[in-house]
Amino acid sequence: MKFENVYFINGTAYAGKSTMVKALANKYDGIACEENYHDTLIADLDSTEFPSLTYTRDLVNWSDFIRRTPDEYEAWVNGCIRECTILELKILEKISRRGKKVFVDTNIPIEVLWDISDIDHVLIMLANPDISINRFFNRPDKEKQFLYQLLLKEENPDEALDNFKECLKRINSKKNYNNFLNSGFHVILRDESRTIEESLSLAEKVFRLR
Repeated sequence: MKFENVYFINGTAYAGKSTMVKALANKYDGIACEENYHDTLIADLDSTEFPSLTYTRDLVNWSDFIRRTPDEYEAWVNGCIRECTILELKILEKISRRGKKVFVDTNIPIEVLWDISDIDHVLIMLANPDISINRFFNRPDKEKQFLYQLLLKEENPDEALDNFKECLKRINSKKNYNNFLNSGFHVILRDESRTIEESLSLAEKVFRLR
């Protein structure tokens, strides 16, 4: 199935994906599928079919979350991407029938995006991987601050923080960055001197909206 009225934005953290999805939807009276929009389905998921997405839903002790090894963390993130793809495609099949342009902050992998879309409907937004690692706890959102406080309460906080940082390094690796960069889709790199309006203009050109 090819989505004709769906515009996908994938890439790395801190690249401006969420901001761009909202800006595009607002300007074109479209539908914004923002970060983790698939979360609306998680409550009813079968944990045997979606073990990664239901991991945090069914977690009893959140300390187990921060104590995982980098290998375990990376496997979980990759599992979430596979499972998210199933849910996103299910949701988008319905939303795309509404007759409006749909702008998506997506987890769908590059190879799947080539199957369901084309070069005029996919944008990759990238930030330096170091930003995702070093600024992870700088954001004020409750989830990140909750994890940070858990790490500080560990018997050896410095060791716990170092381990979690290694987990972040694994998923924000240069290899993953280069996979996006060399995907064949149009790429916009983070530039802190560029305004939201200027980034919006670049995205519009990629999507042939202007």
